[in-house]
Amino acid sequence: MVKPFLLFLGFMMLQQAVQAQFDIAGGSITGNFKLEAQTYQEDSMIGAEKVAEKMRSNSYMNLKYSNGNFTAGIRFEGYLKTMLGYDQGYDGFGLANRFASYSGELFEVTAGNFYEQFGNGLILRTYEDKDLGYDNSLDGARVKIKPINGVVITGIIGQQRLYWEKGEGIVRGVDGEFSLNELIPGLDSSENRFILGGSFVSKFQADEDPLYILPENVGAGAGRLNFSRDGFILNTEFAYKGQDPSADNNKIYKPGSALLMNTNYSQSGLGIMVQYKWVDNMGFRSERGAQLNNLNINYLPAITRNHAYAFAAMYPYATQIDGEAGFQTEIFYKFKKETLLGGKYGTQVTFNYARVHDIQRKALDSLTVIGQDGTDGYKTNFLSMSDSLLNQDINIEITKKLSDNWKVILTYQHLDFNQAALQGHGGMVNTNTVIADISWRIKPKHTLRIESQVLFTDKADFAIDSLHSVKIKQDYGNWAMLVLEYSVSPHWFFALSDQFNFVSIDDEIAKNTFKYVHNGDDFHRNHYYTVAMGYSKGASRIQMSYGKQREGILCVGGVCRNVPAAYGFNVSISSTF
Repeated sequence: MVKPFLLFLGFMMLQQAVQAQFDIAGGSITGNFKLEAQTYQEDSMIGAEKVAEKMRSNSYMNLKYSNGNFTAGIRFEGYLKTMLGYDQGYDGFGLANRFASYSGELFEVTAGNFYEQFGNGLILRTYEDKDLGYDNSLDGARVKIKPINGVVITGIIGQQRLYWEKGEGIVRGVDGEFSLNELIPGLDSSENRFILGGSFVSKFQADEDPLYILPENVGAGAGRLNFSRDGFILNTEFAYKGQDPSADNNKIYKPGSALLMNTNYSQSGLGIMVQYKWVDNMGFRSERGAQLNNLNINYLPAITRNHAYAFAAMYPYATQIDGEAGFQTEIFYKFKKETLLGGKYGTQVTFNYARVHDIQRKALDSLTVIGQDGTDGYKTNFLSMSDSLLNQDINIEITKKLSDNWKVILTYQHLDFNQAALQGHGGMVNTNTVIADISWRIKPKHTLRIESQVLFTDKADFAIDSLHSVKIKQDYGNWAMLVLEYSVSPHWFFALSDQFNFVSIDDEIAKNTFKYVHNGDDFHRNHYYTVAMGYSKGASRIQMSYGKQREGILCVGGVCRNVPAAYGFNVSISSTF
């Protein structure tokens, strides 16, 4: 633990020194930092690895200096070594991000590392997410011009971050956004609000492939419309990408396209959201050989619910960049106080339904298989949807305040998850999950929260390896979880949790084999227990925990990373200043 804490103290001393210096210079400095360290103990029962370093840590610190129209910033990052579950390419310590920006009345110019999004991100979105270990920032230049009211033109050029290096490809792009209500006389007072936008992005990478003639410049264009009136909002965008043979699509030459539509309606006590998305071959990276989460130029948002509870998120859906068609709807309604269903305090009910299918694909001709490299791959019709279900997620959530001291959130989820198509193993997983989240305010500033979750599946899955031992696949079977969290507002919290798999082995061959290998012992159920505590003051927070972490997949917005099984002590320190 010595190195991370020395790093933390060094950051604090640097911050104080720079703060004093820049205050004298007439500017101001802001920033934030976070340090997370994990110790590792081997545990063969849950698959926790032996780690030679015994402890690993991830840390970063952002510093931003502002003085009038000028802004500059740097970010230090340290991965010593990178915690399990994050790509080990981050190993090391150094300056990962630096930029300088000037903003005037007519334009804004940025040099260095920056993040940008055109529209919904269908052809360009660069961003970072530390929980995912994701950072595809651009290193180059960006210019934003506002020639007249209602018009914003953005131009970018740069290379993307690839761990401590930069990707080979060069990314160029331009975006224009036009507020018609500010541009067209008479519309300024209209209740109908219109915003039009258009983007073009291209990438360059030299063709050095000995087998294929690959396009060195690949372009993508998109157009969008935003309309709003009173409580109604419509946002839609269509994108088209030229030929882009890559590792994502097995080097086929078929152009890509995507359509995204979002509608929202809200009034007092009622909210309705409907989303539709269609994607065909829209992987877009600055290096054609990149894979996983590396060097993505664009972002295709998932149209499934972002779950906050562990078991509801046990099978997270990742966007299928090669092709998907689906929709999501969510209806929120709050029954008023002093009504039959509202009671004394009112009752909030949320219903969410999401369904995603693969698209239809047909062979180009009788001599070519679907997806064959060096060809156009396949034929499909715009907005086509196949019978192959990828994901279906149904949720009902009821939030009810029972008294001044009691509040309860009840959730039911039914999920159909095509694990074979999405993760390459297993079959169709069907789950039913019930969650109860109860808060009891014992006295002012003292609250006990009790969270109980149970997940049921239609079957358990197991495998017998070459040594004749039965291995239960952790992503199948019934699960239970209990969390007790006691908080003393606004500073302290203490928590205790446990989750375990209570799958049984029903197959007699597997059961007898298991008992033979383990001298007649029954199946051992692993408990993933954790104890945690935290302290917050202002914008600073420290949290410590000890226990076991279940192997799984973490997804945020359709972008995912694998989370390995782990057993040990974790500390997290963060602050904003």
